[in-house]
Amino acid sequence: MTASDRDEQCVFCAARDALDDPASLVVLRGTTCFVLLNLYPYNNGHVMVVPNRHIANLASAEPEELNELMRLTRLAELALTEAYEPHGINVGINLGRPAGAGILDHLHLHLVPRWNGDTNFMTVVGETRVLPEDLSQAAARLRPVFARVQKAQG
Repeated sequence: MTASDRDEQCVFCAARDALDDPASLVVLRGTTCFVLLNLYPYNNGHVMVVPNRHIANLASAEPEELNELMRLTRLAELALTEAYEPHGINVGINLGRPAGAGILDHLHLHLVPRWNGDTNFMTVVGETRVLPEDLSQAAARLRPVFARVQKAQG
């Protein structure tokens, strides 16, 4: 399989390339990375920061990509805090299937807003997810917040 074949089959590469699609879950585009809503979120506002390049791990990332990965993670923390007022945020990277990675070959960092008493346990116990906000509503809510926070941070 060639690199271009992997890119064509990768959901993150497809999201990266959907520039003007109004149904896109991308809420912010950087130079080397972008932020998008998780299609299968654990909570409202669950976003991921993803490098543009199809790379599998941090060791494969260039310094500019690592820098922007963390810069956009910080912006996502600020935007999620403003938009959802969570009591906390889980931030994590799963490298490899045993670590919980659902998409193995394209590095991505999760930010999951959390609230005291939230229903996140339903995913484990009830094998279901409870989300009062549709993904298109979340995208419409987050895009202007991300734009404002990015502008304020310079």
